[in-house]
Amino acid sequence: MKLKIGVLGLQGDVREHIEMLQLLGVETLVVKLPEDLQLVDGLIIPGGESTTMIRIMKEVEMYEPLKEKINKGFPVYGTCAGMILLANRVKDSDQLTLQVLDVEVERNAYGRQIESFEVDINVPEFGEKPFRAVFIRAPKIVELGNNVEVLAKYEDAPVFVRENNVMATSFHPELTKDTRIHEYFIKMVEELKR
Repeated sequence: MKLKIGVLGLQGDVREHIEMLQLLGVETLVVKLPEDLQLVDGLIIPGGESTTMIRIMKEVEMYEPLKEKINKGFPVYGTCAGMILLANRVKDSDQLTLQVLDVEVERNAYGRQIESFEVDINVPEFGEKPFRAVFIRAPKIVELGNNVEVLAKYEDAPVFVRENNVMATSFHPELTKDTRIHEYFIKMVEELKR
């Protein structure tokens, strides 16, 4: 089955996700307009500045079509700011989000840019070998809905989650050489396409 995965190209670290997908032999498309959503089987929302991304999404009239598509089962994966955009709620903020992942997140909960860090986390789904997670101004999940599956934690907080067709990480797997999280998303897209 030939897949085409989109990376939302409004702002943020788009290139790194594209390179990771190409490394895995997947056809890619930088998604900038609502009509681009019809050309892809799944979408990655990269890290960046969540308020800027949502503003541009509204400007290019992608907010409603994307939200509707996700609610109908379209596979999507958000990293860092992407997780914020997918979340139902942002703590202490009235920031607009897509509200498709039943979590509440706290922005920049792991500190400012200067306090970025890398740490090995255990992802039971991937077996014994830990995953090197890169946290940069990362959001923290402070509340979790009943149907959200936790795939990995760091210091007791979920940092890799999935709810049906929606997947998110607080960290940036595209900044590592480890392709396992992108592979997991590709597999998820394939399963949902069947």
